[in-house]
Parts: sequence; C-alpha cells; structure tokens
Amino acid sequence: MVPDLDVIGFAFGVRYGDLWGHRGMTHSVFFAVGLGALSTVALSYEDRSWPAFLFLFLSTLSHPMMDALTDGGLGVALFAPFSKNRYFFAWRPLAVPPIGIRPFFSAWGWYVLKSEIRWIWLPSALVFGAARAVKSLL
Repeated sequence: MVPDLDVIGFAFGVRYGDLWGHRGMTHSVFFAVGLGALSTVALSYEDRSWPAFLFLFLSTLSHPMMDALTDGGLGVALFAPFSKNRYFFAWRPLAVPPIGIRPFFSAWGWYVLKSEIRWIWLPSALVFGAARAVKSLL
C-alpha cells in the first residue's frame, strides 16, 4: 500500500498526472528497487539477504503491476523518473477503485471489491493452496 501514499499530494496541489502525482513516481520500478533496498537495510543484520531484497522489491512492484490491470485512470509511470509515459496492460480486467475511504463504501466500491476477489484474491488463494499441497507431498 506504500505506493498509494502518493494521494497525499492531492492535498498539496500535486496534480494526478505529475511525476509525484497518483500512480507516478511511487509506482515505478525505480521506487520499488529503492523501497526494497531500504526495507532490506531496516531488517536485522541476520535477515539481510538477496532473497529478502528480492521479496520486498517484488512485493512493492506488484502494486503498480496490479494498477496497470485496472480499467481507469491515467496509467502507471513504470519507468519514472526516466520516462514520463504511463502504461496500462492490454488486458485490464480490474475495476479502478475510487480514491478515498468514504467513496470505497459505496455501490462502486462493492463492484471493485467483487472484481478484486475474482481476479486477485481467488487466483492467489488457488496458487497458495496448490503450493501448500505440493509442499505437503514433498
């Protein structure tokens, strides 16, 4: 959820399409590398490792990848600060969620939640369950 802290910028006049606007810099590969590195350094000395960094980097990067699957907004600045271009994937099955807490508790928020259950939560649960089943067989 860290990448979505960029919405704070709205209160300070940062426009949606700016580099530091919503789905801008905090949704880039560059940011994911930086946050992954900082998070790894914050771990205890014994836990600092390439696998830990890779996990934290990919966890951060998964957020903009999911946002690139949504059906609204201006796209994701995956290559910021090196490129101002914003991207979506060709296949965009996820309903774009409303910005803010109050709008999320609406008919549109419920529609978004059903979309995320279908396209994110259920497939993730299936992969998790299959991995657990395979692990128990080994």
